[in-house]
Amino acid sequence: MNIESIALYGGSFDPVHKGHENAVNALLSSGLNISETIIMPAFVNPFKAGMDRSRRASDIQRLEMCRIAFEHFPHCTVSDFEISRGDISYTVLTLEMLREKYPHKRLILTVGSDSLESLPKWFKFKDIINYADIAAISRSDRDSGRLDILAEIIRREGGTVHIIKAKPFEISSTEIREKIMNNCDISCYISENVVKYINSEKIYR
Repeated sequence: MNIESIALYGGSFDPVHKGHENAVNALLSSGLNISETIIMPAFVNPFKAGMDRSRRASDIQRLEMCRIAFEHFPHCTVSDFEISRGDISYTVLTLEMLREKYPHKRLILTVGSDSLESLPKWFKFKDIINYADIAAISRSDRDSGRLDILAEIIRREGGTVHIIKAKPFEISSTEIREKIMNNCDISCYISENVVKYINSEKIYR
């Protein structure tokens, strides 16, 4: 039986870029019967606590960039749950909230290859893989073999992992921020309306 699913896609989104959009498009085409995709900007990533926040987007700006980027995606919403909650954004707490809100739907936690590798180190990892399936997004042909190995590690712990191939995207948010600081053209990495918002708000300058 193909159970209706709710996909959670979290991250810093600083800035949101076409790689994130490609991941959601791949999710929607994956056959996982996703009825809603929830984009969840983190307040503080547990692995980035204490990081220098200078020349970064504010919480409100990150939320707005996500709303602009995903406004035309079907059944896609941007949530301020982790930002409004404050404190370190532990994924397990967000999944607990979603489990209560959607008791009869399958939860799918969407992660990239780097996050899949670190997943066993996340707070209450066993609870995470009990609450949700994992959708691992492959953004590069080089990812495929590595993702298979990482997925098998998590499956041995009792988790369910779906590997989903997305349109290749080879640049990080950090590199995009550096390009903006250096006044480089970023239109091939970020959607037009998000670029306009970044420029109007003078983010990362």
